[in-house]
Amino acid sequence: MPAFNPVRTICRKRDGHVLSDEEIAALVSGFVEGTVSDAQMAAWAMAVYFRGMTPQETAALTQAMLDSGARLSWTAADRPLVDKHSTGGIGDKTSLVLAPLLAACGVRVPMISGRGLGPTGGTLDKLEAIPGFRTDLSLQEIRRQVRDVGCVITGATEDLVPADRRLYALRDVTGTVPSIPLITASIMSKKLAEGLDALVLDVKHGTGAFMKRLPDARKLAESLVRVGTACGVRTTALITDMNQPLGEMVGNATEVIEAVEVLRDRKHGPVRTLCEALAVSALRRIHRESPPEELQATVCAALDRGDAYEYFCRMVRAQGGDPTARLPLAEPRDVNADRSGCILGIDAEQIGYALIEAGGGRKHQGQPIDHAVGFRMHVEIGDTVRAGEPLATAYLRPPTADTVIRMVRDAIAIGEGTVFRPPLIAGHFDG
Repeated sequence: MPAFNPVRTICRKRDGHVLSDEEIAALVSGFVEGTVSDAQMAAWAMAVYFRGMTPQETAALTQAMLDSGARLSWTAADRPLVDKHSTGGIGDKTSLVLAPLLAACGVRVPMISGRGLGPTGGTLDKLEAIPGFRTDLSLQEIRRQVRDVGCVITGATEDLVPADRRLYALRDVTGTVPSIPLITASIMSKKLAEGLDALVLDVKHGTGAFMKRLPDARKLAESLVRVGTACGVRTTALITDMNQPLGEMVGNATEVIEAVEVLRDRKHGPVRTLCEALAVSALRRIHRESPPEELQATVCAALDRGDAYEYFCRMVRAQGGDPTARLPLAEPRDVNADRSGCILGIDAEQIGYALIEAGGGRKHQGQPIDHAVGFRMHVEIGDTVRAGEPLATAYLRPPTADTVIRMVRDAIAIGEGTVFRPPLIAGHFDG
């Protein structure tokens, strides 16, 4: 058998050929070891962007990336290991609710999360609004906390799927991020490294989502579920709406506040509805014989009784935070309607960029975040407003306040007529 030649592999994919599992494994291992250059890997990623990959190629790439580093291992696990992944959105604080909620329902949750990417917020950035909260746990600390507490939300360690970290950095600067096979391998390699029994995916579509079009979100959901199932993890996906921010709050401290309100059974709305649906979907992958209504009752009881909130407090304390600490918010300013009419649309992505402009997100890598800025949305698509009524409350610092208020106002379309709110859950796929 001839020695592996990365140039030949690049050319074969460029010309539309199907690569073998061995070729893909050699390419990824060579990239991590340094025998395949950044330029060669970027060229291969561009070839994939234009030519695509078969389901088998995508599974092989996921496995090769998974094999590039360490994995979480579990000995004598007394409860199933379950996690959730979202493709990202504006106001999406479901992870903060779902990890302790699932733990309260009898499973263990080793949730590896990330930071904000473009206009979409990051779970780690939100949790770091809690004074003292650590997001840099080692693999040993992750294992111990999952065993002792039942759930953890932390960042990836340096030795967890290093191939993904390096490849994503190249994709980010070469215009190859929007590739379903590459997205699938990136997401699933990190999740499979957690040693899960089951995984629920929240694949979003709309103005504030990575996938703007519902058909593209469906394709991504199918690809993710197919790979997860092929790799032995019971995987399911919900396709959910991101044509407006999820819930009322957008930001970091603001979203923690709303998540806690949901956990304490003080807020019923889209955040709770989606968290319930995600939790039931995950539990159905584990308890296949249990009727859905029985699982729904279990999930609701965990929220209603405060069990999920208690797990959240235990998780925060275990990671160095104070769950009772008052979270700071910047000075409130109203964003008022400049005309009367119906809320015809909300550009969620623009709301995300307004948060970045306010300092609640990053314009460049490594930029510090102001956790105290954010928004409370007062309207949804389909609502009616009068001129002068508040559309949102913005928590802002003086230097950027006027600019940010204009951005938020411009993101909310007001006009004549009526529109219907898009459904929160547009579909699902089971493995």
